[in-house]
Amino acid sequence: MKVVINCILAACVAFLLYICVGSIMGPVNFEKEKGVRQSAIVESLINIRDAQVNYRNIKQVGYCDNIDSLVAFVKTAKLPIVKKEGELTDEQMENGITEASAVAMIEKARKTGKWDEVKKNKLEGFSRDTMFVSLKDSLFGKEFNADSMAYVPYGKGAKFEMETRVDSTRSGTPLYLFEARTPFEVWLGDLNKQELLNLIDKNEKMGRYCGLKVGDVEEPNNNAGNWE
Repeated sequence: MKVVINCILAACVAFLLYICVGSIMGPVNFEKEKGVRQSAIVESLINIRDAQVNYRNIKQVGYCDNIDSLVAFVKTAKLPIVKKEGELTDEQMENGITEASAVAMIEKARKTGKWDEVKKNKLEGFSRDTMFVSLKDSLFGKEFNADSMAYVPYGKGAKFEMETRVDSTRSGTPLYLFEARTPFEVWLGDLNKQELLNLIDKNEKMGRYCGLKVGDVEEPNNNAGNWE
């Protein structure tokens, strides 16, 4: 009987020890895994931001409002690269020659075969040639999988949420805004439930978005991430 009681007591002690260790290590393990996952998501959000900036610059419109459309843009867009040779001298600029007029002279000479004006202005070694390269390769590298940009790391197939808005400044100039985001539940939902609830509650009380996001459609922030 005594042996049985001792075994029961030992089991109780072991169980209490397990509970104590769990209460200590639970938050530690949660924060460690959260850090790993957050790093991967931040990298994806930065890629989305870079893609959005290029989308606006190349398209000369607002930001893309759909993550799938943004991925398609990254896969097909071409980025103009200007190959420069030579620089205008102070004397040439004083004579009213600009890069645009110099290029125009050279293009005219190429079409007509008459190089007198180019030689007169000493532009023989000057050129500005535009070539187009893959946006994906130039911005992210040839090995980058553009399709993966749409999906939240550790999100079990969930995609990033995207939202855009066009506001205006006091002068009436259009102000283009975008926001890409993913809530905590999407990429932390399979971890410690209580720790997740604590994290959400903390952010709600501080008036912060409960997740990770880049850009803001409510308050212009120069496309900053909420981790920055």
